[in-house]
Amino acid sequence: MSSLRERMAEHGFESNDDYEFEVRCLLESRPRGLRALNVAGDGGRRKSAFANALARALGIGQIVYHDFTATQPPQPEVILPPSRDELGREEPPIAPLDLAVSEACAQSEGEPTVLILDQLQAADFREHIRIHRLVRECRWQVRDAPYDANPRHLLVFLVSEEALYHALHKESYRVWVGRDTALRDWDPREFGLDARARALFAALAALFQTLGQAPTRSEFEHLVEDLRHQIHTRDHLRRALYGRVEGLDHAVLADPRHDTALDHVLTCMQQALRETEHIEITGGVPTDPQPEPRER
Repeated sequence: MSSLRERMAEHGFESNDDYEFEVRCLLESRPRGLRALNVAGDGGRRKSAFANALARALGIGQIVYHDFTATQPPQPEVILPPSRDELGREEPPIAPLDLAVSEACAQSEGEPTVLILDQLQAADFREHIRIHRLVRECRWQVRDAPYDANPRHLLVFLVSEEALYHALHKESYRVWVGRDTALRDWDPREFGLDARARALFAALAALFQTLGQAPTRSEFEHLVEDLRHQIHTRDHLRRALYGRVEGLDHAVLADPRHDTALDHVLTCMQQALRETEHIEITGGVPTDPQPEPRER
């Protein structure tokens, strides 16, 4: 059976980190209410990708998603006509958050469900209190109608760019999802190369260490292919690194202090592959070789 990391990669989230431990702590604990996962980490949508991929990697069929920053939430599948009270006054439409949470509660009655509440830092503080009550009491109130959640089936993933409301944080398990910085010891044979590429892999590891970033397996594989077939200059290498490895800062790559490490990678590439085409270690564009004179 494939690992959790491999299953999450199949669903769009690739990382060198293994989150098996955190998931076991979440799923095998005895909760007082609903199991809630607080997804913290670096900025950007990497946390959102993590939450979605984890839900799918766990094999959960029902995933209900709500983004607090969405200005135009998706239309429901069935649009009900406006309702009126006993005095004939038209009631306001149900808020998107209420629609999402009530749907998740209803789905959890029959099958495993994940409710993803994304960009929670944009929510009003009163909504934080309501979500805390949901996690603690397994109940969501929409006007006068209560919706009960099945604690055996419903998981709640809380994604936020800022710290959660204190009481809500206490009811959840926090996981850090950040940039990959831990370098893995890749074996050249995994990428179709022989022992001559070990020096190249060591040079790449040293470069990534100075850059403060580690590539995932697929990013590293793409980069090796670029080195074999596309990269001929230091500038090419810079562009390929920026194009392939998520999280690398463009200004950091352009820093001349990295020139020596970049050149060392190119030199090791020459020694590893012994390509017939020349790899020019400069900052410019390689010149085309002069054609051989034809005999008359």
